[in-house]
Amino acid sequence: MENNTETVDKIKTRVVGIDIRVEKTTFAIVDIRGEIIAQDHFSTMDYKDVNDYINVLCEKVVTLVEENGGYEKIRSIGVSAPSASYVTGCIENAANLPWKGVIPLSALLRDRLGLAVAVANDAHITALSEKAYGSAHGMRDFVVVSISHGGLGSCFYSNGQPHLGAFGFSGEVGHTCVRVGGRQCGCGHKGCLETYCSKTGLVRTVKELIEEGNESLLSKLDEITIESVIRCCDQGDKVAIEAFRRTGEALGLGLANYASILDPEAIILTGDMTLAGKWLLKPMRASFDEHVFHNIRGKTRLLVSILKEGERDVLGASALAWDVKEYSLFK
Repeated sequence: MENNTETVDKIKTRVVGIDIRVEKTTFAIVDIRGEIIAQDHFSTMDYKDVNDYINVLCEKVVTLVEENGGYEKIRSIGVSAPSASYVTGCIENAANLPWKGVIPLSALLRDRLGLAVAVANDAHITALSEKAYGSAHGMRDFVVVSISHGGLGSCFYSNGQPHLGAFGFSGEVGHTCVRVGGRQCGCGHKGCLETYCSKTGLVRTVKELIEEGNESLLSKLDEITIESVIRCCDQGDKVAIEAFRRTGEALGLGLANYASILDPEAIILTGDMTLAGKWLLKPMRASFDEHVFHNIRGKTRLLVSILKEGERDVLGASALAWDVKEYSLFK
């Protein structure tokens, strides 16, 4: 019997997921089943000029693709980046990245790589990953909040779809005010939630407590990190414990306001700060229960992501890549 399969269009079975963070950029080839075929990374902060950064990123992506099956298998590219808009495909005025202003990231990568590119902010990507592969699987109304070195971002799903807003910037709970006239934020405002709940906020709280005359093991360290504060908590250090208590209290207040507006099934926490476990989560829960609308109290679940930190956002970016209309210069 004659084989007619050559007359049928072939389906491309791989995409590239790119996760741009303040410290490093991770990129991976992901297949149609969500398996990571190959992955690599480099330092984001080594490239203060965005054009140099784009050149290096494209060169590294091309090398990884050519070493793992070639371009003919790649359908499209998805990118996660802080302050990125899915609507415009641009990074717009990122507070913590080295490049300022509006960066037309999608257009730059599409022109260089010759493939369809979809760009979204890191919180949107994290929520997409949790919906496809993680704690939000099967949920229709939920919030994902990412708390890490760079800040605090979020995205929420309503009726099974991500709510992105008119310009792609909904869910910026990290830039809601929790203290009038409070700490200066990179966005230009004062008192933003992320100035109290990110890694930078935690370190600032520790330093303020030490400056007030409180003794701490942390005062002897050259660098204060999330991990070092956690270790000191485990050793009974009062400053470390109080720093996480204040952080959790502020976070719980912010999440209670969020939940009171959205009435979600769950709020899923991701990022390095969740490593603190009970030191952060216990005061956060108490503050949440104290401030949330009474008809929601006890109903919205507070969860910690089950996905690996090093894989979550490249998987989310790859899921975004499957949704963009296919385009290629190599057909």
